[in-house]
Amino acid sequence: MLYHKTFELGPDRDWVVFVHGAGGSSSIWFKQLRAYREHFNVLLLDLRGHGQSNQLQQVVKGHYSFRAVTEDILRLLDHLRIPRAHFVGISLGTILIRHLAELCPERVKSMVLGGAILRLDIRSRVLVQLGRVGQHILPYMWLYRLFAFIIMPRQHHQESRNLFVREARKLCQKEFKRWFRLATEVNPLMRYFKERALPIPTLYLMGEEDHMFIAPVREQVARDPYSQLAIIEKCGHVCNVEQPEHFNRQSLAFISTLACVRA
Repeated sequence: MLYHKTFELGPDRDWVVFVHGAGGSSSIWFKQLRAYREHFNVLLLDLRGHGQSNQLQQVVKGHYSFRAVTEDILRLLDHLRIPRAHFVGISLGTILIRHLAELCPERVKSMVLGGAILRLDIRSRVLVQLGRVGQHILPYMWLYRLFAFIIMPRQHHQESRNLFVREARKLCQKEFKRWFRLATEVNPLMRYFKERALPIPTLYLMGEEDHMFIAPVREQVARDPYSQLAIIEKCGHVCNVEQPEHFNRQSLAFISTLACVRA
């Protein structure tokens, strides 16, 4: 079972499940927790191999797939008897949420997808190819720092870069390679999702400086009647860390319109 923490107000409140990205952990939501737990039951989790889930037996053997990692989350929901929830994700965590909605749409009330990854552009694919070669000759933390800098290059992105580099140090090299291989599955998987729009209310929260991933999100929102886009100014990829006040205000307002929340 994945490592997790719950914060419960009571059975009359909706659940919100937070899903972090690759190389992170549930600790990246520290700027959201206080605001959310005032209104909702909250579930924080560490994905397999991350944070305090890094000692689980299930992470020791075999290759990873998006489906397998998503099913970890479903097993945790079953264990906690959470039949339906709102999901908030960042970066690669948004792919897992979208996969969960594909597998079990009845369990997803809404999706807030921050720094969403819908497609790897040519720059991203070149990075992945370089990484596949470099992972055999370079320490994995060198690669991770390089990717973090390219995705979040500006001076005011430094807090986000430092946070993810610090969390990534908790991954062993074997674990890093397993997650890195998932990057090759992104485009085929997202092309499939693109062809299957789901009637689930979705808010994309993107930093205006998220230069590698914002264009596909604009395209998606233009053709999907169930989704909307909010742009956060002067903000990069990890918008929940860089601009937490904006992230919290807009995401809470969105979810609150779909939930039974007391004032």
